[in-house]
Amino acid sequence: KFAQVRELKRLLQMTANCFRTLFWSFIYLFFVTTVWALIGVEIVHPLVQQLDAAGAWEDCADCPHAYSSVMRANLTMVRTIIAGDSWGAMAIPLISAFPASAVFFIGSLMTLTYGVLNLIIAVIVDACAE
Repeated sequence: KFAQVRELKRLLQMTANCFRTLFWSFIYLFFVTTVWALIGVEIVHPLVQQLDAAGAWEDCADCPHAYSSVMRANLTMVRTIIAGDSWGAMAIPLISAFPASAVFFIGSLMTLTYGVLNLIIAVIVDACAE
């Protein structure tokens, strides 16, 4: 009689069945993002400071502090790579000034976006299909 309610009930049941998988997926994503954030603090932040001293971040208020701590770097990684919010505002000036920094930005982009997030989707689909 109420097909939409039956579909909603099925969707909620599938979500409940996949909740454990979702939880561990977010923990794994946080772990991988934090590893890249640690690398960013150690490698990228000194480069950001050099560009800040040269006045490269006039249009970006957050850029000079984006990799100043692991928490800020984590927030920057989530904002720019996972959410896709103005990735180029940070990466393009750094890659232009320090071409070797492209390894960090492209590596983190490929690992998080194409690696971890696609893996999470595959695991969630597999868990929901069971």
